[in-house]
This record gives sequence, C-alpha cells and structure tokens, in this order.
Amino acid sequence: MTPKTVACLAGDGVGPELMAAATRALDGVARLHSLELDDVHLPFAGEAVTRSGHALPRSTRTAYRDADAILVASPGEPALEGVKADLHLAWRVARVHVGAHRDVVVLGPVDAHANARAIARAFSCAASRRGRVACVGDDAGWRDAVERERSRWGGMAVEQPSLGEVLVRLNEEPLGLDVVVAEAHLVSPLVDAAAHFVGSGAAVANGWLSDRGPGVFAPGASQPDDVAGLGVADPTGMLFTASLLLAEGLKRRSAARTLERAVGEAAKAEPPRDTRAFTNAVLELLPQTRTDVELHDEVWR
Repeated sequence: MTPKTVACLAGDGVGPELMAAATRALDGVARLHSLELDDVHLPFAGEAVTRSGHALPRSTRTAYRDADAILVASPGEPALEGVKADLHLAWRVARVHVGAHRDVVVLGPVDAHANARAIARAFSCAASRRGRVACVGDDAGWRDAVERERSRWGGMAVEQPSLGEVLVRLNEEPLGLDVVVAEAHLVSPLVDAAAHFVGSGAAVANGWLSDRGPGVFAPGASQPDDVAGLGVADPTGMLFTASLLLAEGLKRRSAARTLERAVGEAAKAEPPRDTRAFTNAVLELLPQTRTDVELHDEVWR
C-alpha cells in the first residue's frame, strides 16, 4: 500500500502536546489496520515565527501542498486562514459528537460555487449512515440543487427545515438529526450552536476538503496556552479530528471508526484530566473498538 503523508502543523503553546497525542493515536490505529502513515512536522504559526520570522514559511507551504492531508493543532491561529487560502478547498465538514458513539455531521460549501458538490457529499454521507439528511437554505438555486440531488437517491429521508428549526432540534433532540447540509454562510453558526448545546468545543472536529489536493483538519476549539507544558490539555477534540482526517482526508473509514469509538469509550470511562494518560487509554482500547469491515472504505468516495 502506498504510504500516506500527513502534514502536522502543531504551532506553539499546547499545540505540540496535542499533536503528539494525535500522532500516537494515528500510529496505533495505522498498525492495527495495516496502514502506512508518514507524519511530517512543519514549522507553523508562533513556532515558525520564532524560527524564521514568518508564520507560514515557504518550506512549510511547499511541504503541506504535497501531503495527502493536513492536521492542525491550533485552530485559533490566524495562520490557519493562510493555509486554507493556499489550497483549493471546496466544502467543509464538521462532526459534532453528542454522545460516546453518536454524532451529527454538518456539511456545506466553502462558497456558493460549490453548492452542488457539498450537497452531493451530504447525500453520500447520509447513505453510509442512517439515510437522513436535512438541507438548510433559502436561496432558490440552493433548493433546486437539493431537488436535483434528491432525485438521484432512493429511500433517503430528505427534509428542508429552517435554520431556526434545526437550532431547536440541536438543542432539544440532537440525536434526531443525522446529516445536515447548509448554505455556506450558515455552516459556522450551526457548528458553533451545536458545540454550545453539547457544552464543549472539544466535541467538534472540522475538515475543509478539496477535490484536488489535501484537506485541512482541525479541532473545533483552541486549548488555553497557560496550561502548556503541564500535561493537562484535553486531547479529545484533537483525537476526534485525527479520526475525521482518516475518514475524509485519507478515505480510511474503518480505521477512522476504530479511533472514534476508542476516544468515545475513553471519554465515557473517565474525563480527560491528563493528556498522556487519556491518550494511553485510547491506545489500549483500539483493539476492542476495531472495525473490520474494510469494504466500508469503499462506500463513500
């Protein structure tokens, strides 16, 4: 199997600790699923400024463009916007974990030019899950694109609720939602509201995807830098993000599910108070949470 390269942008503060947790988990799940991963650690943000005086050095940009996926540990860094602007990103996906083994997927285009692509991905995603998709948008072109995609799928439960209706359901009954696809300007409000209702940005993993070139993956919330070096940063969101990278960036959905389940089980057993201890618990759970249905990787391309 051809090795896959993951460009790791840790930054400074707690970034290196969170990235270490993620790469350990990726290495563990890769060995379990016979994947060959090569993680390349690149200067980024504050770390890069210290070394070279620039938050995104040319060497970093060249390296991550050649990678298969990009993993970012510091989502609050302004340099992340520079990374995204550097790539041909078309659509966004966020997984909001609302229980140990349950999540809501929110998708949307980066801009209106990618509406059809994002809607198609949402229907594909729903087909591999519970077959339910909620399409949120008022623009006539958006609704036409939804109807065109609906006509291509049989047996799919499709609804077109308002933004307000979805927000109420995210608050009161999130498990009633499966996949939500929304117009570009509505995606961030939906993800932010879902994280608020769940009670933690650590429950969110974000990805920005492209049909050509690597996708970018980052947790939904930054960790406070004042805990850097104390070993108490919560790695939950970073580990969920590593799972999303496996699924969407590398198309290894069985490996992604294995890691996602292990993180959920570890979090259910004990809240993450120690970064390394929690990551160790996830690694120990990987054999128990392994998903062996490798054909699942072929379902959603």
